[in-house]
Amino acid sequence: MAQRDGRTVLITGAARGIGAATARRLARDGGRLVLSDVDGVGVEKLAAELGGVAVRADVTNAADIARMVDEPYQRWGRLDVLFNNAGVIRLQPLLDVTEAEWNRVLDVNLKAVFFVLQAVARRMKTQSPMPGSELRGKLIQTASIAGYRGGNHLMTPYSASKAGVISLTRSAAQALAADRITSNCVCPGAVDTAMWEQIDREWGALHGWGPREAWKRRIAGIPLGRPETPDDVAGVIAFLASADSDYMTGQAIKVDGGMVMGD
Repeated sequence: MAQRDGRTVLITGAARGIGAATARRLARDGGRLVLSDVDGVGVEKLAAELGGVAVRADVTNAADIARMVDEPYQRWGRLDVLFNNAGVIRLQPLLDVTEAEWNRVLDVNLKAVFFVLQAVARRMKTQSPMPGSELRGKLIQTASIAGYRGGNHLMTPYSASKAGVISLTRSAAQALAADRITSNCVCPGAVDTAMWEQIDREWGALHGWGPREAWKRRIAGIPLGRPETPDDVAGVIAFLASADSDYMTGQAIKVDGGMVMGD
């Protein structure tokens, strides 16, 4: 727990799901949190609960990114960990995907992830190392096993965006290693969140299935025998935010109960 005590952390997409679970875990571990989300009411409620700082921000907006990244520097003079987590999805057949929908998903899930990472890295590389560490900072992205499997044509833009996040994570690891900044990502599987409730509705509507039928089919073959919770992912993020992972960079860690094994 002491290994994360006092580290400053910025979490995007913090109002719910994996972002909110990670915020609660890192708050328990003593982190100083800046929580960001386009849902201003939701993120302010969570920040008040955890004693963190709320920033309403649209990660596709350059001015919002600049304001969000500046917040921890204005308050504490540094940012130690970025959890680059905001994301969206839409299920529809490949031949029905419009340019507008492709752009919406890629803008949030990949373009914004890059420009948030870039803005943070520019600031991190000029700061002193974290206490007790050789590193100046840590970048953590949310990818997905969809970035490996890419097999569900109903989420083509999402899968493409998450494959891009894995590639971006590795590019950043190479580019920033000399600056003593690490870059890693997590690849969750079927996580019981509001996003999966949306997937269930949209998938079910396409096939005429009842409520939760798509979810039941998706989790049926998980080797560990149960669906994934946001806390399962939050524990791995906490590890990546800690000194225990200081010698890791460029890694895409599958947190999926065994749904995808190997490269």
